[in-house]
Amino acid sequence: MKIRFLGTHNCESQDTKLLSLLVDERLVLDAGGLTSSLSFEAQLRLEAILLSHAHYDHIRDIPLIAMNLYLSGAGINVYATPSVRDALLSHLLNGQLYPNFLEKPEANPTIKFNTIEPYRAVSIAGYRVLAVPTNHTVPTVGYQITSAQGKVFFYTGDTGPGLDSCWRYVSPELLITEVTASNRFEQFGRESMHLTPSLLGEELLSFQEIKGYLPRVVCVHMSPNLEREIAAEIATLARELNCSITLAHEGMELNL
Repeated sequence: MKIRFLGTHNCESQDTKLLSLLVDERLVLDAGGLTSSLSFEAQLRLEAILLSHAHYDHIRDIPLIAMNLYLSGAGINVYATPSVRDALLSHLLNGQLYPNFLEKPEANPTIKFNTIEPYRAVSIAGYRVLAVPTNHTVPTVGYQITSAQGKVFFYTGDTGPGLDSCWRYVSPELLITEVTASNRFEQFGRESMHLTPSLLGEELLSFQEIKGYLPRVVCVHMSPNLEREIAAEIATLARELNCSITLAHEGMELNL
């Protein structure tokens, strides 16, 4: 299972893109930095998109890829909770900003929306997918992805502290989670439901207590202006926990 990090930040520039992960060139998790990272041919090979929550930096490219696919006579399955569908219809695919590709064309809509049910494993694009709620300011689910070969990773989406109940449902060898800010913004993290290195450390200790091990950890959703500070604190945390914890970057690839 190959994971390519198309976008790994919470702000966009010529060097940073919004969150989007690509698995084996056919499954996408979140759509912040999707279309600008893939050729039209690569977009046509995609089979499904999983959306963690309705914040703009995670759903932004849904209208863009829908237009690309529509003009090619193609379509794609999108999986998310009802709150994400509501956000797409209200704010992006409302017929004013962009056409409603959830209903267009009428006979065979470009976006085939599938409601994801937390805690219920389903087969999507050849993977076993389990959605598990995480802690954020809007309804959010993380996704545990299991390949046919039994390789497993868990992507939390945006999340804040208090993941004890989440850990009980997942057993990944790779954990992809967010670290938005550095430790001096810990109070901000608690209030806005985002992680800092220190808050991540608390969650990893909880994971270890519940599961009996620590997975490899890759961090995403960094604020670019704080990234050097975050990186230094993550390196310290990795030494303290004797665990592999690194920051992702655009274009990075991992093989499980």
